[in-house]
Amino acid sequence: MSFPKNFLWGGATAANQVEGGYDEGGKGLSIADVLSNGTHSSPRTISKETEEGLYYPNRIASDFYHHYKEDIELMAEMGFKAYRMSIAWTRIYPTGEEEEPNEEGLKFYQNVFAQLHKYHIEPIVTLSHYEMPLNLTNRYNGWASRKVIDLFVKYAKTVFEYYRDDVKYWLTFNEINCGCLPLGNYMSLGIRNEGTRNFLDQVDDINLRYQGLHHQFVASALAVIEGHKISKDFRIGNMIAMMPVYPLTPNPEDMLLYQKNWRELQYYCADVQVRGAYPYFAKKFWKDNGITLKIEKGDLEILKEGTVDFFSLSYYQTNCVTTDKSVAMSSGNLLGGAKNPYLKSSEWGWQIDPDGLRFTLNELYSRYQIPMLVVENGLGAFDKLEEGNEVHDPYRIDYLKQHIIAMEQTIEDGVDLFGYTWWGWIDLTSASTGEMGKRYGFVYVDSDDYGNGTFNRYKKDSFYWYKKVIASNGKNLE
Repeated sequence: MSFPKNFLWGGATAANQVEGGYDEGGKGLSIADVLSNGTHSSPRTISKETEEGLYYPNRIASDFYHHYKEDIELMAEMGFKAYRMSIAWTRIYPTGEEEEPNEEGLKFYQNVFAQLHKYHIEPIVTLSHYEMPLNLTNRYNGWASRKVIDLFVKYAKTVFEYYRDDVKYWLTFNEINCGCLPLGNYMSLGIRNEGTRNFLDQVDDINLRYQGLHHQFVASALAVIEGHKISKDFRIGNMIAMMPVYPLTPNPEDMLLYQKNWRELQYYCADVQVRGAYPYFAKKFWKDNGITLKIEKGDLEILKEGTVDFFSLSYYQTNCVTTDKSVAMSSGNLLGGAKNPYLKSSEWGWQIDPDGLRFTLNELYSRYQIPMLVVENGLGAFDKLEEGNEVHDPYRIDYLKQHIIAMEQTIEDGVDLFGYTWWGWIDLTSASTGEMGKRYGFVYVDSDDYGNGTFNRYKKDSFYWYKKVIASNGKNLE
């Protein structure tokens, strides 16, 4: 058994990390547009509005707004079958509260989709990828307010109707379970509690955060319901940031900690979106953490009706958990953990674990039994543009090769896996640090961490390697 004939090979980005053009085409400011740049050791700053002396990297990003035709031609040259992207809510409703959508914004994405279809590339579109309108944070504290549900559903219906013939695959919220972490207050939920300034150390009100997450669940379910009314051809999925852990030792306490971690960080959100109800362990979790949710009449029925058609996920690395406080630690995409002695790490300290992807997909499929789609998987590294505009990235090729092998084994295991979109197919602004120097792409973008450069695109060695993989449907990994 190998990859299915119609397997969706491709790449992924988010509008706020790649698009730029923040003040063009009628676009409003998003919460990402007031996040300053940072580094691995120096956190990003959250602003309420534009501040003198701060640089906001998402405003320029990779300048896809002006390069989309060239970029999609590069995707086509690689043989992409799919492109996972997002629509910037603020291009359609600049403040989130307009009566009518911004026609120029609608036209921009229509042009993007037309260019994709020209090359037979299937768009996979995320409705909300860490970029809600800043106005909704300043005015309502983001998803802490129930009012945002209706505004989001209005936006979702607008793009569903406008692009009903252009897009088949939709995702509601990117990495919705990021709302289970204090970091997710601002990035995922648009909640900026009084005193919040440091992106990595936000003021946290756990009750408010989980209330905001409940509002997102309801909004996601309503979007699924409305989307299916608009087109029977729509396939609408969730998106979970998989942060899988192993027990560091066979100590029963480590096993219980591992089980608790999977429940609270992965299954809490996934169960609601796939099964249509809060999991059995939610009540104890709420009690233990002093959480009292306001669940209004009809909410639970909406969750039950608005379940997703497929499960999509991001996967970068695994960590370990243990009750032993003396062990060495490692970093990660959203969370760190105990260091796994059997794994190597990237330059950012993320542990590289292709077998963990196979383990994760099997765990998810055994629980949910719906089609699976990997929409983020990648390796950030310091790439060097050398003489002749060449970029040699054997480390990225090796990472990708091992994860492709793991996916093929997963399909052999019997998992219904129908696509894979590498994050990010082109260099882009890092969500966690705001850096451009932390490069993921098959395509090098000539820009530094402050937006200086030509923004010319250069193909890396991995560009040509992945092209061969797609052409052979995963058979040629040499």
